[in-house]
Amino acid sequence: MASTFYLEMLSPEDIFFSGNAQQIILPAIDGSHGILPGHEPMVTVITAGELRFQDEKGEWHMAVITDSCVEIMPERVILLAASIERPEEIDINRALAAKRRAEERLRQKQSQQEYYQTQAALSRALARLKSRGRE
Repeated sequence: MASTFYLEMLSPEDIFFSGNAQQIILPAIDGSHGILPGHEPMVTVITAGELRFQDEKGEWHMAVITDSCVEIMPERVILLAASIERPEEIDINRALAAKRRAEERLRQKQSQQEYYQTQAALSRALARLKSRGRE
C-alpha cells in the first residue's frame, strides 16, 4: 500500500497546495474525516473550519477553509473551496468585524435564504478567529 496520496487544494485565487500527503483531516458536514492513502472513494461536503494535513515529509500544516466539497479517491484527494487561508494570513480585526456583522444580521428578521447566508458568514468568521486563538 502506498504511504502517500496526491493532494490538491484549490480556491479561485490560487492553488493552495499541490503535492503528496500522508493524511488529511477535514471538517465534514457529518463530523471530522481522516483520510489516508487507499481511502474508499467518496464525495462529501466540507464545512467552514480548520483542516490539517501531513505532507510527504511528515510535517503538519493547518488551513482555514470555507464551505466546500472534496473528491476522495484511493490515490488522490481534490478539495475545492471558495477560500483557503493559512492562520497567519488572517486579519483578526477583519474577522472580528465580520463576526459582529453576522451576529447583528441574525438578530434581525430575515428570509430563510438570508438566514442561511448569515449563518455561513458567521461560521467563516468563527473558523478564522479560532485558527488565530481568538473566539
